[in-house]
Amino acid sequence: MMMLNDKINVKVASSSPSVEKALLDKSIYTKDMYSPTEKTRTFIVDSFPLLGKVVAYRFIEWVIGNPEGVCALPTGKTPEYFIKWTQRIVNEWDTPAIKDDRRLYGMDGSIPPPRFDNLWFVMLDEFYPINPEHHNSFKYYVSNYYIKGLGFNPDRCLFIDLSKLGLRPNETLDDIWPDGTFVDLSLRLRTPNTPLEVRQQDMIRQVDQWCLQYESKIRELGGIGFFLGGIGPDGHIAFNVRGSDHRSTTRLAQLNYETQAAASGDLGGIRAVKAKCAVTIGLGTITYNPDCVCRIIAAGEAKASMVADGIQKDTNVM
Repeated sequence: MMMLNDKINVKVASSSPSVEKALLDKSIYTKDMYSPTEKTRTFIVDSFPLLGKVVAYRFIEWVIGNPEGVCALPTGKTPEYFIKWTQRIVNEWDTPAIKDDRRLYGMDGSIPPPRFDNLWFVMLDEFYPINPEHHNSFKYYVSNYYIKGLGFNPDRCLFIDLSKLGLRPNETLDDIWPDGTFVDLSLRLRTPNTPLEVRQQDMIRQVDQWCLQYESKIRELGGIGFFLGGIGPDGHIAFNVRGSDHRSTTRLAQLNYETQAAASGDLGGIRAVKAKCAVTIGLGTITYNPDCVCRIIAAGEAKASMVADGIQKDTNVM
């Protein structure tokens, strides 16, 4: 399932791009939105791999028209077919099968395959604190799948890497946040009680300043031109959990229980995840560019209720 996110004030063209028009033409559904029950445009596909394929072609269609554009692409299991299909399409661009697909999706057969090294890549989110070399860190994922896998240029990537921020010589993040120590965001406001809390308060403030600068960098680039996001167990996009302001910007945020539970298997159990916060771009970051192509993808029964709410309910923070 793919949603075209009209609900958080992203301008959507009145006519669908070629890929989505072709998808609708082949669908059993005659429209991409059935008012008044549905509040946002939606495309439904038959399988998880096909979802990845369709989104890959839509992304490639955008890249061809925006070869130096700004994109923000997700991590995790949901986008794996998207990444695999993007690789296959580009690598097999002139094979008969891919040529047939390109014709189906309205792509000129004479155009060369797109390159990704001139795009700007924006990371959506990252746990804090975390070692960026940890195999389940999102920076590791971006480096492995998008830079090595698809050929994005690391010099044109905005990474969320706070592993060195604010550290003194010979100091590590483990010194600031010893094993099991919770990142206590109340230190933004309250008086520290111990020398360690004094140090932690300083680090939190430095992360907050870093987030402000990260947001500024995205906006200096004109904002995000293509956003692809998954949807979490509580409906979160990036780490904008239930209750997030629709105008929110990049920030250090607390995670709710649903999000912690979903991440616990990758990060050493629920206690380890509860000790962490996350840096996330905001919903306002995503919608800053009024021409952003914003697509949300979801698959599986576990996310069905969240998808239904996103399609059928009026705009709200829950």
